[in-house]
Amino acid sequence: MKKVFIVVCLVLFLAGIAAAQVSRGGTLYVSVKNLPLKSSTGWFARTNGTLEYGAQVTVLQVNGRFVEVRSAANSSVTGWTASSNFSTRQVVSGTSSTATAREVALAGKGFNQEVEQSYKTGHQDLNFADVDMVETISVNENEFRYFLEEGHLAMGDI
Repeated sequence: MKKVFIVVCLVLFLAGIAAAQVSRGGTLYVSVKNLPLKSSTGWFARTNGTLEYGAQVTVLQVNGRFVEVRSAANSSVTGWTASSNFSTRQVVSGTSSTATAREVALAGKGFNQEVEQSYKTGHQDLNFADVDMVETISVNENEFRYFLEEGHLAMGDI
C-alpha cells in the first residue's frame, strides 16, 4: 500500500509540474486517444474539431485548468479543453510491433507494466477485468445531455 501511495503522489507531482509548464505560446502534445476541441470551456460547447493522440498544438490562452489551443498541422482547428489532456513531452503513436497508444499514454503518466503488476499483486481482491470493461464504455454527448436533463442534474461548467 505504501508503494502505491508513493506512486500516486509522484504522478500527481509530475502532473502538477506539467500543468505549471503550460503557458501561452507553448507547445503541447495530445496525450489522449481522441480529443474534441470545444468553442468554450463548457461541457456542451460546440465541438470545433478533433485531434488525435500525439498531435502537436500551440497554446493560445490559459484559463485555470483549461487551455485554448491551435493545431500545428491545421491552423484552422482551435478550441478549448482541459490541460490534463496534454503532455509537454512529444508523444508518438506506436505500431503493432511496439507499445500501444494506451501503454504509451500510461507510461507518460508514470505507469508501466512493472507498476501495474506490483499493484495487482498487492490487490488480488480487485477485479481488473471489470476496470478494463468499464474503459470500453462510450457515451455520446447527446445521450449524456439527455441523462442530465432527465435526472434534473446541473449542467454547468465541468
